[in-house]
Amino acid sequence: MKQSFTTPDLCDEFPDLILPVESLFNSYGGMSSFSGEIVTVKCFEDNSKVKHLVDTDGTNKVMVIDAGGSKRRACLGDMLAEKAIKNSWNGFVIFGCVRDVEILETLPLGIFAIGTHPMKTDKRDRGDINIPVTFGGVTFSPGHYIYADKNGIIITASALTN
Repeated sequence: MKQSFTTPDLCDEFPDLILPVESLFNSYGGMSSFSGEIVTVKCFEDNSKVKHLVDTDGTNKVMVIDAGGSKRRACLGDMLAEKAIKNSWNGFVIFGCVRDVEILETLPLGIFAIGTHPMKTDKRDRGDINIPVTFGGVTFSPGHYIYADKNGIIITASALTN
């Protein structure tokens, strides 16, 4: 589904309502433009909570994952991404790594991350869901909104587009 916004246009139209995220991310999914309500996960080299959330209804939602900036493990790969698609998630913004990039880039899902790594995470059921997380110079709060495209990522307290 093609998005009807660009982040530069939103920044121009709503300069007092948006917070721009630092340019740390690369696009790895098949959709480079996506938006939705923020659902957060805080985890470090353990994607158990991500695995739990992709099995829930993600309609009009984007999962924002604070993986501590780890470049030693990937917290998202093709299998979890495919589950996310089945459960209608719009995308992911990950302060961490992904794997299975050659498959991720073919999927109808937005995925921004700081890098790639071939090793999966541990599964120790550690982490938190729906707490404020901070990276990229901003705090991502559950229930706020995120807009991402090739120009960058912005967040807002309320929805700016339909």
